[in-house]
Amino acid sequence: MRSKGWQKIIAARDLLQLGEAASLEEIKAAYRRLSKRYHPDRIRAGGEPAAPDMAEVNAAYEVLLKYCAGYRFPLVCNEDSQPLDDEDWWLSRFGEDPLWGRGKP
Repeated sequence: MRSKGWQKIIAARDLLQLGEAASLEEIKAAYRRLSKRYHPDRIRAGGEPAAPDMAEVNAAYEVLLKYCAGYRFPLVCNEDSQPLDDEDWWLSRFGEDPLWGRGKP
């Protein structure tokens, strides 16, 4: 991804007040929270100004959803994609590491 794309993602993350890692549920919850707070129908005359603008909140949410949509997860469990048990998962990633795996120090 180009740096301009990352800048949009970082700006969206900051606007929605998310950490460096967020699940889709956390993104949606942050969007709902800000939508309730800054929606034009909820702002009373003389009340809190609508900053950030609701359009900015919507745009930030769309940027993050578009980024998340690029990931694909297997939805079918077959012989080739059997889930690993905890030990097999660990060894598949760190098996040769002398400190964390079964490799020799």
